Amino acid sequence: MNTRHSAPSLGEDDVVFTAVRSQGPGGQNVNKVATAAHLRFDVAASALPEDVKARLLTLAGSRATKDGVIVIKAQNQRTQENNRADALARLNALLAQAWTPATARKPTKPTYGSQQRRLKGKAERSVVKQGRARQVGE
Repeated sequence: MNTRHSAPSLGEDDVVFTAVRSQGPGGQNVNKVATAAHLRFDVAASALPEDVKARLLTLAGSRATKDGVIVIKAQNQRTQENNRADALARLNALLAQAWTPATARKPTKPTYGSQQRRLKGKAERSVVKQGRARQVGE
């Protein structure tokens, strides 16, 4: 693992790959060759900091199991090696996103001009509605 400042890059030693058959059309090749790759990464057993683990599991969403294992299925490439590389790249992108904490939003006050524009719009809308009320009440 690298220092806290730069996101680490996980290698094939940190994850478990399983070869499975791809879904979808493709004829005989799809039916007999296991080119898709299932990547499994155990977040709980990793050496990542606790806050990064929590953010990683949150970002993973439905790709994370109850046990804290992220499962990524790659089947877009024609070869198993390319699918393994694709799955690992997707996991590293997810990790890079989880490595930096989200910046907290600083609440700001609306500007004087924006407040005046809002009030002017409300006044114009009020005039329109008052005009309708007079037509109905006559």
